[in-house]
Amino acid sequence: MTCLKDEHLVLPALSAPLAVGGQTLRNRVVLAPMSGVTDLPFRDLAWRFGAGLVVTEMVASRELALNARESWSRIRNCGIRPHMVQLAGREAHWMAEAAKIAEGEGADIIDINMGCPAKKVIGGYSGSALMRDPDHALALIEATVNAVKVPVTVKMRLGWDHDSLNAPHIASRAEAAGVAMITVHGRTRMQFYEGRADWDAIRAVRDVLSIPLVANGDVDTTDDAREILRRSGADAVMVGRSAQGRPWHPAVLAGACPHPGVEECASVAVEHYRMMLDFYGVEAGLRHARKHVGWYLERFAPGLAGADKAAIMTARDSSFVADRLASAILNGPVVKLGEAA
Repeated sequence: MTCLKDEHLVLPALSAPLAVGGQTLRNRVVLAPMSGVTDLPFRDLAWRFGAGLVVTEMVASRELALNARESWSRIRNCGIRPHMVQLAGREAHWMAEAAKIAEGEGADIIDINMGCPAKKVIGGYSGSALMRDPDHALALIEATVNAVKVPVTVKMRLGWDHDSLNAPHIASRAEAAGVAMITVHGRTRMQFYEGRADWDAIRAVRDVLSIPLVANGDVDTTDDAREILRRSGADAVMVGRSAQGRPWHPAVLAGACPHPGVEECASVAVEHYRMMLDFYGVEAGLRHARKHVGWYLERFAPGLAGADKAAIMTARDSSFVADRLASAILNGPVVKLGEAA
């Protein structure tokens, strides 16, 4: 990636609010929607620390409209404002119906998923597969915008592959259709999460938009956040995988809170674990919590013996897990902001 040479470029402050339609984000660091990760317990913690915006897991529009229990649980809120719900789908009818339901259940912003690269999503012609057919994608966007009164946003990639970098074209048409904000992950669908995100390539989207632009991809440190803003010309940044195992991370990048000390890291990890058991019930909660427990251990106790890590992650005794998780974090080297995790 090449650097832009405009030495006089004025970057937006990460701590500054940002208007999106009729809503206001309290700062410019957004927690990305991540399927199986950004459930209500995770979003609640990230919001309490001071993230500018948190987004639900991807919700399948047809399943939500047909009253699927899991889809309804994903749009739940706990007083976070603005409440942003991300919808995925391939049919305009179901996208519109799901958007109406989400709005009726308190969504302040509806986000359309046009970026997910997962095979099970694109196999249904949803997610980033929509970028292969801009006319069809715009039909979904228009149906969603016309179905609700709240702002509608779109999250996309640079394109399907490097031979079809059509994000600027789709973004421009989306703005004309009434979309209030665009988020771009600096990879194509065919890249999945390999290599480095191309922050410079996002600028081509900035050049055709007057609405807010959010840049996403490989943002880990405050320096990363500032650099992606400089290279892309975006108004805000979105962080995803770098927040796994540290729900405070978006807030730290935004300057909304200091990096927590080791005692607080341990306390938050245990609280997160218990929140998941309460939210899902013990049986389902144990399964859902394992990946989060694994991320906390990878970040804060990288030297933990494999057998000890496995014992913590697979135990069914919640008190045992909580005690051992806290002990492992307290006795392991805390990874500071900006260091490799």
